[in-house]
Amino acid sequence: MKQYDVIIIGAGIAGASIASEIGADRSVLLLEAEDHPGYHATGRSAAFWTESYGGPLVQPLTSASRAFLENPPADFSDTPFLGPRGAVNIGRDDEQHLAEQFMADFADSGVRMERWSREQTVALVPNLKPAWQHAVHEPDCRDIDVAALHAAYLKNASRKGVALVCRAPVSAIAKKDGMWELTAGDHSCRAALLVNAAGAWADNIARMAGVNPVGIQPLIRNMVQIETDPPSSQAMPLVVGLDGSFYFKPEAGGAYWLSPHDEIPSQPGDVAPDELSVATAIDRFEKAMDVEIKRVSRKWAGLRSFAPDRLPVIGFDSAGEDFFWFAGQGGFGIQTGPAAAKLARSLLLGQVPDESLRSVDASLYAASRFT
Repeated sequence: MKQYDVIIIGAGIAGASIASEIGADRSVLLLEAEDHPGYHATGRSAAFWTESYGGPLVQPLTSASRAFLENPPADFSDTPFLGPRGAVNIGRDDEQHLAEQFMADFADSGVRMERWSREQTVALVPNLKPAWQHAVHEPDCRDIDVAALHAAYLKNASRKGVALVCRAPVSAIAKKDGMWELTAGDHSCRAALLVNAAGAWADNIARMAGVNPVGIQPLIRNMVQIETDPPSSQAMPLVVGLDGSFYFKPEAGGAYWLSPHDEIPSQPGDVAPDELSVATAIDRFEKAMDVEIKRVSRKWAGLRSFAPDRLPVIGFDSAGEDFFWFAGQGGFGIQTGPAAAKLARSLLLGQVPDESLRSVDASLYAASRFT
C-alpha cells in the first residue's frame, strides 16, 4: 500500500489548486473518480469573474484572486486567465430598491460599481426592453478561461510531483495506526492527512471517514446557448437580473449563454438539463431582450454545492487536524480559486498567509463553525 503525506479527494478546481499549492512541500496523491478531472462543476462553469457574485462575504476571496488571474507567475502560465467583459445588473422600473440595496451591500468593499441610466445601459445592451429602467454597472467583471486555469493547476501540480489517479472513486476509508487508509477504484493508499475536495460528494466522503458532515447540498444550475436575430455582440457585458432570476452573456459567433439562475436540490451525480428550467431561462430572456430566438444550440446542467450558510468550507475539521475540508464553493469556486487555495495552503502547512489574503477573514470559512 503506497503511502503519501496528503491524499486529496477530487481533482476539480478545488483539488487541483490545493495540490498545486502544497505539491512542493508534501508528497501528494490526487484522486479523481471520473475518467478525467473537472468533469462535473468545474467543466460546466458559466466562465465569468465578478466580485459581487456570491455576496459580500465571498467577495474578499474573489478580489484577492484577481492579481493571480490577471498576471499569473511566469512558471505557472505565460498568459492571463481573465479577459474583458464588464457586467450590468438590471432591474425593472419598480425595482429601484434592488439597485440601491445591491450597491449598499458592497459599499465598503472596494468593488467598483456605478449607477447607470437606461441610456448608458442600452448603449451596450441595445435590444433591452423598455421595462428595464435601473442598472448597476460593474466595470471590473471579466471573462475567465476556466479550462486553461484548471489545466495550469494540474500541470503545475504534476511538475511538483503530485500523483494524479483518475477512474478512482473512493469506496472505503478507514483509520489505522493514525493513518487514513483508502480504497479508490483499483488502488489502495494511505496518508496522514486527508483533504476533502470532493465537491457535491463532500459530505459522503466525510461520512465514509467517520467525520460529521457539514450539510453540503448539491444544487442543479441549468445553462442554455441560443442563437438570435439580431445576434449578440462581443462588446456586450454580462447581464444579471437584480432580482437574481437570470443572467446572460454573449458567446462567440453571435450566440448567447443564459441561465434562469436556478438551484434545484439534487443528489451528487451527473446531471442533465431540465426542460422546464430551459424554458424558464428562455422566457426570462425574452422578457428582457427584444430579439428573435432562432434556435437552442446547446443546453447543459452542472452542480453547485453549498454549505448551509452559502460560504465555502476551508479548514481542519473540529474533530482533529488530519481531515481538512476544501468544499462548498457553490458557483464561485473558479473565481475564488487562487485565493482559496493560498488560504488552504497556509492552514495546511501552518504558514503565515500570503500577502494577497490580507483582507480575507479565514474564520468566516472555517469548518469549525459547524461544530
